Amino acid sequence: GGMVYLMAILGGYLGDRVFGPERTLFYSAVAIMFGHLALSLIPNFAGVIIGLILIAVGSGCLKTNASVLVASLYDVKDMRREAGFTVFYMGVNIGALVGPLFTNTGWGIFGFHFGFLLAAIGMALGLLQYALTRKNLPESVHYVNNPANGRQKGMFVGGLVVAVVIVLILCMLGLITPGNISNWVIGLTLAGAIVLGYILIGSKKTDETEHSRVMAFIPLWIGNAVFWSLYQQQFTVMAVYSDSRLDWHLFGLEFKPGLFQSINPVFIILLGTVFATMWTKLGNRQPSTVTKFSLGMVGVGIAFLIFLLPAGHHIVSLWWLVLILFVCTISELTLSPTGTSATTRFAPEAHKAQMMAWYWTSVAMGTAMSGWLAQFYSEPNEVPYFLTMGLISVVAGVILWFFRKPIL
Repeated sequence: GGMVYLMAILGGYLGDRVFGPERTLFYSAVAIMFGHLALSLIPNFAGVIIGLILIAVGSGCLKTNASVLVASLYDVKDMRREAGFTVFYMGVNIGALVGPLFTNTGWGIFGFHFGFLLAAIGMALGLLQYALTRKNLPESVHYVNNPANGRQKGMFVGGLVVAVVIVLILCMLGLITPGNISNWVIGLTLAGAIVLGYILIGSKKTDETEHSRVMAFIPLWIGNAVFWSLYQQQFTVMAVYSDSRLDWHLFGLEFKPGLFQSINPVFIILLGTVFATMWTKLGNRQPSTVTKFSLGMVGVGIAFLIFLLPAGHHIVSLWWLVLILFVCTISELTLSPTGTSATTRFAPEAHKAQMMAWYWTSVAMGTAMSGWLAQFYSEPNEVPYFLTMGLISVVAGVILWFFRKPIL
């Protein structure tokens, strides 16, 4: 998960300096489609490697440039901007809810190769729809704002090749293993974030006003990483909790623990319109970007503190996790669309995609941290674990709020 978000760095470079945001998004979607075809049609380990590489690179590049395209639909001062990103966020989560229902059904009936084929067909339909309507996008996203020359492109490709070779050597030597992969991703993410920050701050094409905006984004980057460190534990700690602690008997039926992954997308779909309407109606009266970040961080911290209420009971009611995920979703809808919207608003004109990539490195950091933190969780240790996680996020959110005026 962290590596997918880390690939946003590649997407930022291609979007700003090689193809432009619109073509980079299109090529990335094609790569994702072919990645699923590889998983479906190429047998054995070769299909896994080829498929996952194409999906990881394609997903990372798509994430970066999709947000740039959404931002292009609104003026920088348009108060509908964050509502628009909330609607976009709902679209993502409709896919997160419906997609697995189709692929899991196909997997169960015809085998997992057919499940991957369904994903490829879905991507092909999405590409067809996009190809027919891409002409309606603003002219600005069809051009390269800051084109790289031949030497710069060569250096970039050379750097990528060297990086891949180094990773392969480290894997062969046994220094990168499944057990320590999150440590490596955290280190790579931090290095990538520092390099991107240096490029954005030090670029001659970043003017004085843009420079101050980029500097103001640094505390938001840190706050975003803290938020996703807790939120992404849905796929680590909460998955274990769901499997080992919850009573999945409901209305006389027994459900599978993996069903909890669908709870959050359902809440986002139900509440996304509410948030989009609320931000639009509030207009200039809506909370500032920093206040929304603070509320999101405090909210996800409170969600983790709720885990303390049923602590001590080995089998826990399913409704506790539903409540926790409801609070997480409220926090997510407060912070996440705001984060992508603010990033595109703060971005230097010459580095729109790379600024978006910088934002995604904070999500990559949080995602990798959620995997690293999971090692400290166990049922006997859950009270100090959830208490520590919750208090760190709440305190960090309060500190960010107190420094809101110097930031913006």
